[in-house]
Amino acid sequence: MPSNHTIPRRRALQWISAGLGASAMNSSLALASVNKDAESPRLVVIMLRGALDGLAAVPALGDPAWSSLRGHEATNADTSENHVLQGTIFALHPALKNLQRWWNERQLLVLHAIASPYRERSHFDAQQLLESGGSQPFALQDGWLGRALNATGKSALALCPAMPLALRGSAHASTWTPGFLSTHDEDFSSRIAGLYKNDEPMANAWSHALAQQGLVRESGQSFMSPATRVNGFVSLARQAGAFLSSAQGSRVAWLETGGWDTHTQQANRLMRELTGLDNGLGALRESLGAHWIRTTVVVMTEFGRTAMINGSGGTDHGTGGVAFLAGGAVAGGQVLTDWPGLSSKQLLNGRDLRPTQDIRSLIAAVLQRQFGFSTVQLQAEVLPGAVSAERLGLWRS
Repeated sequence: MPSNHTIPRRRALQWISAGLGASAMNSSLALASVNKDAESPRLVVIMLRGALDGLAAVPALGDPAWSSLRGHEATNADTSENHVLQGTIFALHPALKNLQRWWNERQLLVLHAIASPYRERSHFDAQQLLESGGSQPFALQDGWLGRALNATGKSALALCPAMPLALRGSAHASTWTPGFLSTHDEDFSSRIAGLYKNDEPMANAWSHALAQQGLVRESGQSFMSPATRVNGFVSLARQAGAFLSSAQGSRVAWLETGGWDTHTQQANRLMRELTGLDNGLGALRESLGAHWIRTTVVVMTEFGRTAMINGSGGTDHGTGGVAFLAGGAVAGGQVLTDWPGLSSKQLLNGRDLRPTQDIRSLIAAVLQRQFGFSTVQLQAEVLPGAVSAERLGLWRS
């Protein structure tokens, strides 16, 4: 520490971004439109980067072509009462134990054979389109969630190191990740605040970082604890629930996980990844507590995977996939799909699950519920060209 107690700007920036886990680097990231209403709806969006195999997560065991298409999966699949989705041709992967329980409680809704308008094979382009909400990659440069925040003045928090495209373009979005420090030096923070009291962007950023740290302390979570390092998504999901539950917290959170690009040895990899996802979702619900009843959780991925297993025991980039909608008010216990079938003639280009639903319809319905958009406002300001899925009855009245 310099003897004159001045603090280099670079070091202050490091403290803001790493020590406190905040990435609020400009005045637009000051605490904005904090909603203190405990009854406000909560929204959690979870992005599975890499393209989840929807036919593995929600296998169509009752489709006539399933046994020939993925015979080993049909033989090894757990078809007990605990995993078959009664009244449907589908089952849940054995790793999804929490989701199975939520299905039984009618708090999980599965949307199958769903996709964005994208029909190519690039993760980068597909994610750009899904997060921007456009009809083709790079037609829009900001994100659908960011545009929703701009239209309403609400705030949102992404629990990841960099601002996801879905939230970019908004003055009301910020990020948080666990820092590397287990303790916080109050004197050091005070001197930083004094140093930048006449620098509005830095002062606002520092104020925002301290506010986030206060919410973390309030929730009892520690910075980079062993649990955080070993099981990051579970810890982040639990922290997201704490942020959403706080009177001072945002009402919208974004989470993401990677590892879903399963070109090889898919069975073991998906067991691990789906277990982590399921455990994280369970931690999120536990952390939300009584707020679960007013929470909507959306789980989505950029595209599906090939219907057939490749020679390396994996699957390649495909098209149609699966999305999940969960929450205390979700009209669960159903699979929403116009099922296209899995025979070679029914597959898209003879290789992919054919998509029959546009995921933008799901996004539109979620945005309307969370922010109260009319269809006209939604299409004009947030999600151009989208058709609402309100008619599907995704929530209980």
